[in-house]
Amino acid sequence: MTAPRQDPLRDPRFFADPYPTYDRLREGCPVQRVPTGSGGHHAYLITGHAEAREAFTDPRLSKDTARFFADRPSNRDLHPAIARNMLSSDPPAHTRHRRVATRLFTTGRVRELRPYVTRVVDDLTAAWRPGTEIDLVADLAIPLPVTVVCELVGVPEADRTTLAARSHDLFDATDTARVDAASHHIGDYLSGLIDSSPHHWFVRDCAAGGLDRDETVSLAALLLVAGHETTTHFIGNAVLALLRHPEALDRLRRDPALIPAALDELLRFDSPISVATFRHSTQHLRIGGIDIPAGYPVLIAPGAANRDPAAFPDPNHLNLDRDATAHLSFGHGIHRCPGAPLARAEAETALHTLLTRFPHLHLTTPATPLPWRQTRLTRGLKSLPLTLA
Repeated sequence: MTAPRQDPLRDPRFFADPYPTYDRLREGCPVQRVPTGSGGHHAYLITGHAEAREAFTDPRLSKDTARFFADRPSNRDLHPAIARNMLSSDPPAHTRHRRVATRLFTTGRVRELRPYVTRVVDDLTAAWRPGTEIDLVADLAIPLPVTVVCELVGVPEADRTTLAARSHDLFDATDTARVDAASHHIGDYLSGLIDSSPHHWFVRDCAAGGLDRDETVSLAALLLVAGHETTTHFIGNAVLALLRHPEALDRLRRDPALIPAALDELLRFDSPISVATFRHSTQHLRIGGIDIPAGYPVLIAPGAANRDPAAFPDPNHLNLDRDATAHLSFGHGIHRCPGAPLARAEAETALHTLLTRFPHLHLTTPATPLPWRQTRLTRGLKSLPLTLA
């Protein structure tokens, strides 16, 4: 196996369309050693579906970032609430944090939230009229999950827009100083919010689950950042995929009751998570026939795994009849996204409203290249101009 000479996940062409790169890498080998950034550093990138599922559940792949960087120099300055959270921990600490997070998104609680999600969508779209233009990202895909997660955590309405913008900055792969500054804005703000809201149900639930004050701030930050960014991309990517596949779009227009079942295929086809969050090997292991030494970052790419033809025949085709429940867009194993039920509810509500109120909406400028976020972690649009009809 020959490693690429340059980081394949930082090419501008990758941000616009990662799938040709993923296909090329997977065809070469589903587990590859690749350069990351500058300075001669390398990681192992996993692009195969079976290999990704295996890696997601291998306890020798740790998510404890503090452990990895303990003896490695770094000039980063992330706020502790962002740098140390449930996503950057292993059991038993992770188990305790996840137990609290999972209770926030039970089937029953999400069912109770659905009327609120519907009201938010209705409010955001109330002024929309056929014949007008909107930006689906700015006008719906961002404010919907931001409003819902801020309501959960107790963020006042006046602060939500600014907080969402700083959360957006955390995913800027081109400016680490901007990322670090955003982390402190979010961490400091949520620290003050938690300290001033001891009787809010979120704070009480965290305390009842055994989390201390700093852990509560950390969980609030994780819910805010992960809870809205990925759902924003889920909605935007799903709408774009349907617009580019008119037969699938027409099918859902004619029978909106099919939308819930279509969500898995939409998640598989263009995953809002392109590369999963950081992992590293704590000891030598072997995945997909490839040896991974101890002490290396390991990048699992759900975006690539979801297009693996060994798992999903004809993977570059959106097929609403496909059983896509094995997609990895929410991860797999103990780190699978606990907020997945809420993300699905928000996307389902948004799609239902769009397709029933504006059944003939279309891209405003179909021939114009769409702007994509410049980050390898998530896959999402900066904007999606639509004409309502």
